[in-house]
Amino acid sequence: MIELIIAIGAGLLSFLSPCVLPLIPGYISYISGSSLNELIEKKNVNIIPIILFTLGFSIIFVTFGAASTFFGQVLLQNSYELRIGAGLVIIFFSLHIIGLINLKFLNFEKRIETNISRNFFSPILIGMAFAFGWTPCIGPILGSILVLASTEESLSKGILLLSFYSIGLAIPFILSGYLMQKFLIFSKKFRNNINKVSKIGGFILLITGILIITNQLQALGFYLLNLFPFLQNFG
Repeated sequence: MIELIIAIGAGLLSFLSPCVLPLIPGYISYISGSSLNELIEKKNVNIIPIILFTLGFSIIFVTFGAASTFFGQVLLQNSYELRIGAGLVIIFFSLHIIGLINLKFLNFEKRIETNISRNFFSPILIGMAFAFGWTPCIGPILGSILVLASTEESLSKGILLLSFYSIGLAIPFILSGYLMQKFLIFSKKFRNNINKVSKIGGFILLITGILIITNQLQALGFYLLNLFPFLQNFG
């Protein structure tokens, strides 16, 4: 299913975005309660708090997806207008990511200060809080996936779409915590290519928006299913 491929790719793109990737060590240090040096020196990192953190932001994103699909179903009688509007919004977001336009309301980050006591549930609550604060770079990417979810015909598909987005963001987040030393090396080398990757992701979203407007996204999905039949197992 083409939408799921786009969603998991968007999650990975969010992880690699300029406002998330450089801050990953700080996030993981805060979540785990260990200094960066301690994380690097530890041979066996406790990834449970990191997994719970990703569960926290996944809960918020999936809830957003369910809400988007629900309101999209309410507008289903105007499905043509909804499809055109959704495609235009995704195109605007993609042009912002590419850098061709500047949507000023997306150029900020709301910092979330948390004073949550450390217990089993605190990483989940911190993850939920941070989900509301990641706005400057993942805002257009997440917004595009939410708009895509609004065009889905069932609530379960909208939830599945945002679940795949969350997986795309969560898996590299967890791996970076488990392999902190290697992540720091990767991050340092990759930093010069962040903008290039963001632009490539923007172009992919631009094509997605155009396909939605021209009603060709499903046609592309059927073509991919013919090429890769195993994708039918994902929805």
